[in-house]
Amino acid sequence: MQAITVRDRAAGAAGLTLSDIPHPHASENDVIVRVHAAGFTPGELDWPGTWTDRAGRDRTPSVPGHELSGVVTELGYGTTGLTVGQRVFGLADWTRDGSLAEYTAVEARNLAPLPADIDYAVAAALPISGLTAWQGLFDHAGLKTGQTVLIHGAAGGVGSIAVQLAHELGARVIGTGRAADREAALGLGTDVFVDLQAGRLEETGEVDVVFDVIGGEVLERSAPLVRAGGTLVTITGLPQVRPADGRAIFFVVAAPAGGPRRAGAGRAAAADHRGRTAAGRGTVRVHARPPDARQDDHPRHGRRITEGGYLIGRRTGPGRPALTGKARGGRPHRLHWPTWRRRHQHHARQAHQRWNAYAETTP
Repeated sequence: MQAITVRDRAAGAAGLTLSDIPHPHASENDVIVRVHAAGFTPGELDWPGTWTDRAGRDRTPSVPGHELSGVVTELGYGTTGLTVGQRVFGLADWTRDGSLAEYTAVEARNLAPLPADIDYAVAAALPISGLTAWQGLFDHAGLKTGQTVLIHGAAGGVGSIAVQLAHELGARVIGTGRAADREAALGLGTDVFVDLQAGRLEETGEVDVVFDVIGGEVLERSAPLVRAGGTLVTITGLPQVRPADGRAIFFVVAAPAGGPRRAGAGRAAAADHRGRTAAGRGTVRVHARPPDARQDDHPRHGRRITEGGYLIGRRTGPGRPALTGKARGGRPHRLHWPTWRRRHQHHARQAHQRWNAYAETTP
């Protein structure tokens, strides 16, 4: 199998190499995806997870890229919710080989079904940008219907989705960007567009939420615009300025980790925008794609990423729960089961084994 790999952290994007690597193995609750389109950004080469596994061990040569779309070709033990041959899109784990390969192993909970009428390249451009927009507007800023939101970079990868989500919610949307982006931003749902190079940002008036993807001077000029009780959210770094009577939040987009409840929320967020795209009410801006990216026979490579965290444990054997740490009396402490179905399957196997043992000893 061929994949793009990296070995030297200091080399940056220049160290990307086409290599032959073994076919991935589907672990418990994994699926193997035949990749049709993938996302990559040079920035992910600075994340620790690109170079080390969950235990901090070196894992080079590693395969970067985390956004993907493709077709499920294999199911791991205990995997539910997806089937072989199904079209999917979603995120690869930060600390495992990623999507710049012909095939990749992905946790089933990090994938969502992909309708037949959505292009693979469009789907692969959605996960990170879509989750960033969703988490920034709703999880962190708490945007509500009728409020006013100022979105910087309104025609960019994250900003364009944020504009559509806010417009769909019923918020008043003020978008910013370059003059060349005016028509695109207005077409996505902005009510007012401000050219950051020529217009006066201060003339927009007070807003309830600022969603910043630019930082620097633009972020500093935005803080005074947040009205009392409002929120400034940024993904560029810790803000050096704060609203006079509001909150300032810096966040890094998180993959849907932390169990079925969190995974369900992440999958629902992705499915929500996927549904609008399928219905013609949502748009994903893909700025570059190979000429044959609609074909189904080759992996494709595109853009973006950040880092999320996962519980580190160890497996005691097939079908058994994760164990880690020590409880009182030196006995291992059992963590939560991956899903209620896994618990049911475990108890069913135990009952079956007890019955077999009874049958063998009974005349």
